[in-house]
Amino acid sequence: MHDDEAAIRTVLEAWAQAVRNIDMPGILANHTDDIVMFDVPLPLQSRGMKAYRQTWDLFFRYSRGGPDAFNIVELEVTSAESVAFAHGILGIGDSRLRLTVGLRKENGQWKIAHEHHSYAQAID
Repeated sequence: MHDDEAAIRTVLEAWAQAVRNIDMPGILANHTDDIVMFDVPLPLQSRGMKAYRQTWDLFFRYSRGGPDAFNIVELEVTSAESVAFAHGILGIGDSRLRLTVGLRKENGQWKIAHEHHSYAQAID
């Protein structure tokens, strides 16, 4: 694992830990001001930090945080000099969601610029 991959994994795990702790400043940290997120519940798309922050109000109506609230179960990271993406599986309670994150390096720090969460219900 190279330094950028380790740094990106640290950023993403800190974000997940902040969600588990219901730590809003920690959740918002390491995101770009122009964050774009595609999410499972409405709104389907959020643009900018204010809209992104508001999506967490809905999440925390249904989640009390804690150890099973938001865990990165699998993660693959690909990075270049100033951009990177990561994709994997996110565990929220007993559910599993797909997670894709785009990052930019700003002033030497990796910042989350894009999140895409998606959920597929099992078909019997």
